[in-house]
Amino acid sequence: MALQCLLREGEDSREVAKMPSKPQFTSLWGLVSQMPPEKLQRLYVDFPLHLRHLLGDWLENQPWEFLVGSDAFCCNMASTLLSATIQHLQASARKPGEGNAILPHISTLESIYQRDPLKLVATFRQILQGEKKAVMEQFCHLPMSFHWKQEELKFNTALQRLRHQVGETRLLREALQQEAEAGQVSLHSLIETPAKGTGPSEALVTLLQETVGELEAAQTLVLKRIQIWKRQQQLAGNGAPFDENLNQLQERCENLVDIYSQLQQELGAAGGELEPKTRAALVSRLDEVLRTLVTSSFLVEKQPPQVLKTQTKFQAGVRFLLGLRFLGAPAKFPLVRADMVTEKQARELSSPQGPGAGVESTGEITNNTVPFENIGSGNCCSALFKNLLLKKIKRCERKGTESVTEEKCAVLFSTSFMLGPNKLPIHLQVLSLPLVVIVHGNQDNNAKATILWDNAFSEMDRVPFVVAERVPWEKMCETLNLKFMAEVGTNQGLLPEHFLFLAQKIFNDNSLSIEAFQHRSVSWSQFNKEILLGRGFTFWQWFDGVLDLTKRCLKSYWSDRLIIGFISKQYVTNLLLNEPDGTFLLRFSDSEIGGITIAHVIRGQDGSPQIENIQPFSAKDLSIRSLGDRIRDLAQLKNLYPKKPKDEAFRSHYKHEQIGKDGRGYVPATIKMTVERDQPLPTPEPQMPPMVPTYDPRMAPDSMNIQLSPDMVPQVYPPHSHSIPSYQALPQEESVNVLPAFQEPHLQMSPNLSQMSLPFDQPHPHRGLLLCQPQEHAIASPEPLLCSDVTMAEERCLSQPVGGYPASTWAGEDMFPPLLPPTEQDLTKLLLEGQAESGGGSLGAQSLLQSSPYGQSGISMSHLDLRANPSW
Repeated sequence: MALQCLLREGEDSREVAKMPSKPQFTSLWGLVSQMPPEKLQRLYVDFPLHLRHLLGDWLENQPWEFLVGSDAFCCNMASTLLSATIQHLQASARKPGEGNAILPHISTLESIYQRDPLKLVATFRQILQGEKKAVMEQFCHLPMSFHWKQEELKFNTALQRLRHQVGETRLLREALQQEAEAGQVSLHSLIETPAKGTGPSEALVTLLQETVGELEAAQTLVLKRIQIWKRQQQLAGNGAPFDENLNQLQERCENLVDIYSQLQQELGAAGGELEPKTRAALVSRLDEVLRTLVTSSFLVEKQPPQVLKTQTKFQAGVRFLLGLRFLGAPAKFPLVRADMVTEKQARELSSPQGPGAGVESTGEITNNTVPFENIGSGNCCSALFKNLLLKKIKRCERKGTESVTEEKCAVLFSTSFMLGPNKLPIHLQVLSLPLVVIVHGNQDNNAKATILWDNAFSEMDRVPFVVAERVPWEKMCETLNLKFMAEVGTNQGLLPEHFLFLAQKIFNDNSLSIEAFQHRSVSWSQFNKEILLGRGFTFWQWFDGVLDLTKRCLKSYWSDRLIIGFISKQYVTNLLLNEPDGTFLLRFSDSEIGGITIAHVIRGQDGSPQIENIQPFSAKDLSIRSLGDRIRDLAQLKNLYPKKPKDEAFRSHYKHEQIGKDGRGYVPATIKMTVERDQPLPTPEPQMPPMVPTYDPRMAPDSMNIQLSPDMVPQVYPPHSHSIPSYQALPQEESVNVLPAFQEPHLQMSPNLSQMSLPFDQPHPHRGLLLCQPQEHAIASPEPLLCSDVTMAEERCLSQPVGGYPASTWAGEDMFPPLLPPTEQDLTKLLLEGQAESGGGSLGAQSLLQSSPYGQSGISMSHLDLRANPSW
């Protein structure tokens, strides 16, 4: 089986988890250097391999692939790169161990390419393309950091080209103006005109058009990078890593605005050199570039909570990347307003014929206007809403079976100001990520499902807030893994075997092959609308319960790979059936929300192996006594599957137990867990053993239940989530009022109390009822649980009339106070485009004589001394 292959005999599961599935390198050269040299030998014909080793990953950080052409800009860049290459090789050759024999090769290389630097550019471009192809064939991926670096190189090269062309435009315009003033045309112009059929003015127009085109291309790169930033921000809502720093994007936008301003000046200075129609077309293109940059640079830097509860304060923030360029330092910064809009309104806003300003808010938000301000030493223009509060929401008509928690809306941030000396009115607006408004905490779970699905599977530039109804199962696995790791706060993700169990659960398909689910798709209904077969909850509700339990109580256990977790009860049986007695593993309950259970091997009366599943522990249970201490309490648990001693596996998770009195002189009280095996009660002997009557003044004389002492039958305690309560001693005229905690059959006593045969020396629970002092490492005691300091003089109370109370009653916990208080592939694609179990319920309804899916667990009273309670 898959899991048995994963956890081979004698192999530590944590060591298996640390095995990387793919090489962890951040550079192209890091992967290339791991490949056999014979696979790459053909790449280094024009450039020796030993020199390639000296360049290392420096080579991939230069813009070889973006210098295509033989114009003046490419020639200048090629010469600069040749000089940098020679310097880098010489510096590397002088390092200890490299030897001076390489220096002559470097000199020869310099003399070869000095005559034609563009040839070196072409050689290195060919080498890098060959290395990328080889890496893809070997590893099927390129490092993500390599893609980011290539995107940065492409933009920086485009920006350098723009600056070069603006300079060329200025020189040409000034030359034309000087010639016009002198009334002559240069000899160069006279020679070029007959050959090309264009004059100097036409050359200027052509250069301006090319430069504006380059600006539009650079703007496209910036807009795509902004879209990727927004998408990363949305994926961060599901736990993806996210660099929220906007400084680099702001610098890019400001650089393009500077280029825009310089081109505007050149158009204005060209004057009569340009035809009015040509000039108007160029001005229109430049204005469109500016308009797009300005509107796209208004971003939501701090998103509001995507699950937003009414009458709850929240924060949000926006940033205007070009604010420092256009707002400057006015006497009064413009205000930014926040309004709630529906999905329908969001669609209207995103359409070209949108309503523009003045959208009606569908929710009443207080403190919804703040001014822009310079934040961070005046390097950015932002507006931070610190005390937003949604008082109420106006619901819209829902589609079909859509519930309130599937209704998506957004916060619209808007501002208006006058731009430039001409007082051009500018209106900016931006939508937050979709959010779900709830009015009660019990809606939180389903609202989180809506947001998780939208964040994971929405497309960029979509119509708000359209998202696919069905997605590939592989993408769902990536999303669940991302969410699990982020929510729990661990770097140990889900394994393929976990995904197999999850697929079986969501598809209701018991196929044992992972491949059977690889090409299947999962729908939104399967994720969080359809109730799982035989359960009372959806797949997401169950999975979210596991997230919450693991985050609150099991993070360290999961990170140490002590929990298999996502595995079915049937699969556990197959794993453990042939294991030694006492072998156990931890799995999330399949039929309850937010529970973890211990499955272990025991031997039946005939010696055959049986698998028992202990009643699941909830977060409340584990807050009373940790999972590690509960495992330590159970002597029948010996080895964590497959063969790791439990003390070795869980020692770091055990809580140190104090021995002796504490600093105040008190003996410590300890709660310990026991598990009752699901066996029938033995038949009572004719001779009645010592027993402890429980009684009440209202009890009828002819009816009474007793609680058997521990030397007769195994003790049955309240469920493990209950701590043993303490109660005060009662006056002699009173008795203990016993309330039910859960219904269990009890042995019915003689109708007349006087007919009972009680040993004379049997102590009676009455005033001053105390438990014995704890014995170190005691598990069970055949002696009565009552201490010897209960006076026998109180035996006279047995002859008093006793009131009746309902049969089958046990002490309830509420009688007394308790004693103890991805995606990654999508982004890669974009960058490449830019570059060319757990139901069960309470045991209270189960009879001791009935079979139960779980062994019954309780708290051992032999380790509890009420006298150690400071309240006494």
